[in-house]
Amino acid sequence: MNVPKLRFKGFQDAWEVHKFSEKFTFHNTNSYSRALLAEQGSIMNIHYGDIHTKFSALFDVAKEDVPFLSCKVDTQKIATNQFLQVKDLIIADASEDYKDIGKTIEVVNLNNQKAVAGLHTYIARPNSPSALGFNSYLMQTFKVREQIQKLATGISVLGISKGNLGNVELNIPCLQEQTKIASFLSAVDDKIAALRQEHDLWQQYKQGMMQQLFSQKLRFQDDNGQDFPDWKTTIFSEKFTFHQTNSYSRALLSEQGEIMNIHYGDIHTKFSSLFDATKEKVPFLSAEVEISKLDEERFLRVGDLVIADASEDYKDIGKTIEIVNLGNQKLVAGLHTYIARPKQDFALGFHGYLMQTLAVRAQIQKLATGISVLGISKTNLGKVEIKIPTLAEQTKIAACLSSIDAKIDALAQQLEQARVWKQGLLQQMFV
Repeated sequence: MNVPKLRFKGFQDAWEVHKFSEKFTFHNTNSYSRALLAEQGSIMNIHYGDIHTKFSALFDVAKEDVPFLSCKVDTQKIATNQFLQVKDLIIADASEDYKDIGKTIEVVNLNNQKAVAGLHTYIARPNSPSALGFNSYLMQTFKVREQIQKLATGISVLGISKGNLGNVELNIPCLQEQTKIASFLSAVDDKIAALRQEHDLWQQYKQGMMQQLFSQKLRFQDDNGQDFPDWKTTIFSEKFTFHQTNSYSRALLSEQGEIMNIHYGDIHTKFSSLFDATKEKVPFLSAEVEISKLDEERFLRVGDLVIADASEDYKDIGKTIEIVNLGNQKLVAGLHTYIARPKQDFALGFHGYLMQTLAVRAQIQKLATGISVLGISKTNLGKVEIKIPTLAEQTKIAACLSSIDAKIDALAQQLEQARVWKQGLLQQMFV
């Protein structure tokens, strides 16, 4: 029987099977590029890139930052049926990634605003009654996503045609059950949105605290209530010595092994600035690597900074993590990284935060060289000016920021758990 595993009471009928083309009618979109969009105007325009990166699956214009068609566009040429309506699906027909091909949003509120869909999108308008929001959740389900991904074509850029999209099989319950499902999942989304907002606010709070603490506008006092001494200005090379790393590529890493290896790409994308080897998912050097050639100085120590010396983006060049816990794990740093080892006592975690400050980041970005790929040399890194307080004040700063990070990490974990829970609900509440 065509029914879901998890169901609201009072519903027993089997879900109907329809092709997408039987339930939706496609309407024309425009092909205006980003260059023809503006921050102000009379008609909003949904670009496929924003569907991939920022718009909620339940699209409410009152809550989204949507660009407008610029005054260069002749809006008189836009047909009436091209203007979006509540319950329309807007589908991204192109993507560089399988996970995003055919990504869909449903219009749930237009707030009396005129809006159209643009480059690389389809408008799919339901041709029979449907519960607000239901079709958006339906399009997120594993079964529908899998069909779209299989029907996508292309190599570097993937596409899904209207013809192929029309062949996607949909399982649909009665209107009353749709309403129950959409209402419940909308409440789950509200919970996720609230967690995300709280997480974002704590991150903003951390950035503000870092700015205040490292600019010395906000100072701690010692345990006797006295002011700490003035911070000392020095350069990076006076406080750290560089140690050799390896140049093993991703091809020489594996999921299991004896020695973990930090790759610069992981510093950019996933590792925490305070690096705990017992909490991070780190690849290992594979059996092909002769680990006997690794001298003792290359093995990371608590307090070491690992710095990414290459990036395609200014915002990531010189991105740094500090090793705060190794557990019992042996760890080395690999391709496109530097190990910077402090020359004297320090508060654990302080340098990890120092390297995130705007003052330090701005200097590294100015000293970076290159065009398509940016790099920072050890010599230039050594020139970076840093301001260092006493060990006791370092300790108070690191403890304060670490407590904020703990709150941020806890919220991130709750947020991920909520997302996983929602995915499980989508799996069980739909056929």
